[in-house]
Amino acid sequence: MPFAEWEVGWGLACGIGPDGHWHGWFDVQVHAEALRRLGLHPDQPTAEVTGPSPPGWWHAAAERRALYWPLAQGSSK
Repeated sequence: MPFAEWEVGWGLACGIGPDGHWHGWFDVQVHAEALRRLGLHPDQPTAEVTGPSPPGWWHAAAERRALYWPLAQGSSK
């Protein structure tokens, strides 16, 4: 993992939503200096889609690959 244990914090909040069902929310925080080591910085905008989605074949290939990754050690597939 690229972060030391003290550089990452997380929390979980649970509660009953307006629909009467239980909901949970995770909160993950990473120190700014840890992000800078990876070429990121806290002033960057959040991730958002800025262009068209890749074609359907791209998504299908990624899903097929996910079925076999990571391969068991010594596997030849």
